[in-house]
Amino acid sequence: MVEFAGWSMPVQYKGILEEHRAVRTGVGVFDISHMGEFVVSGPRASEWLNRMLTNNVAKLGLSQGQYTLMLNERGGVIDDLLIYRTGETEFFLVVNAARIPEDFAWMSGHLEDGVVLEDRSADFAAVAVQGPKAAELYKGLTGAELPVRNHIETRPASAGTSYVARTGYTGEDGFEWFLPAVSAAELWNSICAAGAVPCGLGARDTLRLEMCYPLNGSDLSPERTPIEAGLGFFVDLAKGAFMGSEILEAQKRESPAERLTAIVVEGKAPPLRSHYPVWLNDQVVAETSSGALSPSLGYGIALAYLPGNVTPGTGVEIEVRGRRFAGRVVKKPFLKKA
Repeated sequence: MVEFAGWSMPVQYKGILEEHRAVRTGVGVFDISHMGEFVVSGPRASEWLNRMLTNNVAKLGLSQGQYTLMLNERGGVIDDLLIYRTGETEFFLVVNAARIPEDFAWMSGHLEDGVVLEDRSADFAAVAVQGPKAAELYKGLTGAELPVRNHIETRPASAGTSYVARTGYTGEDGFEWFLPAVSAAELWNSICAAGAVPCGLGARDTLRLEMCYPLNGSDLSPERTPIEAGLGFFVDLAKGAFMGSEILEAQKRESPAERLTAIVVEGKAPPLRSHYPVWLNDQVVAETSSGALSPSLGYGIALAYLPGNVTPGTGVEIEVRGRRFAGRVVKKPFLKKA
């Protein structure tokens, strides 16, 4: 157990490798009750959110969701989050645990008439069930089919409303179940009894890194823009002005000086971590923002902000405790799934 954003969180239950493989081949369950939940409502909620976030909220139909980012005036990432339309004028936002106070303060400071912002984080617990057998487990528990990908639906709960969303952070199929906190332990036990393997922060990190999904606070920060992070797909510059959009437009025209880049170390090397120096042409040009030994691939993988002109196939070195290990730049993601 470790401290994480004010919570006591499990790094592992039975072991990172076993938990990682359970998600890739069967089904695993993560306690994500530390995540924050905001509700935004009101007649002007959609247009306000469109000015606060990078993706196009206006494109969301009822029950649809999308990945998006909240930026500062410089285009840097305050948080990356999921947003779902749960009513004609109501939206359910899932934000990162470490950013809950900052996100709420930032949004409150830009609030407009016709918009209501609520922090419901203390009301909700949540579990994420991930893996190729997740849909089968859900049907066994509820008798129902999962929502369509990137959709959310309400389900009755003993203490109020719960939501089931079909998204994920592992590259596998799965769902997130947000429910009243008082009901969480009972649901967790039911999911485990149905065959899901409990998974901790360690497996979460190796699973998301294999897919090159960025981690806020490591790969994403207020000093880095979504364009630099390779997340331009989730930025709609055509929708009109939003927070930081002028900076992103300029970066897209001119190409950023640095980009978040994938690196592999296929030889024998110690496990990679963040903050390891990256050498190019015998000079330190960056440090790793994330790193791990990939359980699926069997070699070291890392992300780092390298010069924008570096292309796949370029040779680099990663320094680990004073020794350099040969690596090369590759196309994202590390794990190519059908």
